[in-house]
Amino acid sequence: MLHDDACDPAVRLGSPCHDLRERSCSPTIRSSLTEPTEMYGLIGKMKAQPGRRDELIAILLEGLSGMSGCLSYIVAQDPTDPDAIWVTEAWDSQESHQASLQLPSVRQAISRGKPLIAGFGERFETVPVGGEGLGLPDAAT
Repeated sequence: MLHDDACDPAVRLGSPCHDLRERSCSPTIRSSLTEPTEMYGLIGKMKAQPGRRDELIAILLEGLSGMSGCLSYIVAQDPTDPDAIWVTEAWDSQESHQASLQLPSVRQAISRGKPLIAGFGERFETVPVGGEGLGLPDAAT
């Protein structure tokens, strides 16, 4: 839900400032990530400022309604690091994810959350294909 202005506009805060679709993937892989029938997923780790993880989590969890195309948005504490957070997202498309970054609630969360972020860890883009909790029709799972 959060975005760092120094990053590519399509990258959400909670992930390092690397947009693999634009920088390191081949054109074939990039185009396959943007097909309208594919779902889009992100898994990212962020570090909160020391002792501020709960504040950052609260901001990440606010304003989640109205994110059209969001199938799942999970914020989790890292049990081995008291300042680390994992965010796992599943979207009906990459376009829906990008559009969510323009929502007023998301932009406000970005503004409020940025000062609480100390850094970023791993970031993975995925293509979800099904599973429990995605809210897909039975035929798609």
